[in-house]
Amino acid sequence: MSSVAQVIVPRPRDLGGFSVLRVLPAAQRQTVGPFIFLDQMGPATFAPGHGIDVRPHPHIGLATVTYLFAGEILHRDSLGTVQTIRPGDVNWMTAGRGIVHSERTPPDARATGATVSGIQAWVALPQAHEEAEPGFVHHPAASLPVIDGDGVTLRLIAGTWDEKRSPLATFSETLYADATLANDARLALPTDVAERGIYVADGRVDIAGEVFDAGRLLVAQPGAEVVVRALGAARVLVLGGEPTDGHRHIWWNFVTSSRDRLEQAKADWQAGRFPSVPGETEFTPLPAS
Repeated sequence: MSSVAQVIVPRPRDLGGFSVLRVLPAAQRQTVGPFIFLDQMGPATFAPGHGIDVRPHPHIGLATVTYLFAGEILHRDSLGTVQTIRPGDVNWMTAGRGIVHSERTPPDARATGATVSGIQAWVALPQAHEEAEPGFVHHPAASLPVIDGDGVTLRLIAGTWDEKRSPLATFSETLYADATLANDARLALPTDVAERGIYVADGRVDIAGEVFDAGRLLVAQPGAEVVVRALGAARVLVLGGEPTDGHRHIWWNFVTSSRDRLEQAKADWQAGRFPSVPGETEFTPLPAS
């Protein structure tokens, strides 16, 4: 039996001139561990004077996890946070009962022409924490554990790997790691994680004789020994953890276990009851459907 239970092929999405691959949620699977949303951003290059402009928009019931391979993004939120994220850093924003944020190319990068590449993920909060206080933490790249050897360099974004633990505090057991592999290098996944996925961000990999190209999310069989071997230089994201405690409704930027709470969030955004982002004046309308 294959150690890969599912292969998810993402769908390309154009977010107003900015290309992403939408990995999760997928038709065949909503989550891997607590991860309920996964986009690969870019790589994209903008002409001078242009860049990313994600206007202020709301979230509930989740935490956003932004991680870049290249470029910079300026985050602003309704807590008053102003934070630039760079490659290898982690921005973790807890939406809980409600938060609003924007994401833009910083002015200096916009002036000279910007490049951006990375991963935007959402983690569904456990039901007991869906209405948690909103929060934001930034962990610079230098604060995250790095495991280096045998052709593999792994930066641990969340959770535990090889007795090292990320400083990122999560609401449930969560594993998230960024690994670059030299040709023929091997990466063995932890077996004590309830749900595990391998997203091939770049290059090609082999798992037990099966070859997978970039842009594939490989969901591992529970408890199976999984060894990823690089066929040339490759980059993979390992993600997963404790599964969500029940089904989640996903609509626009909202994630919740309660359909009534979803309708309330829609009404609150429409009526202007979410907090505003200091320094931002633009508004993102509620989608028609």
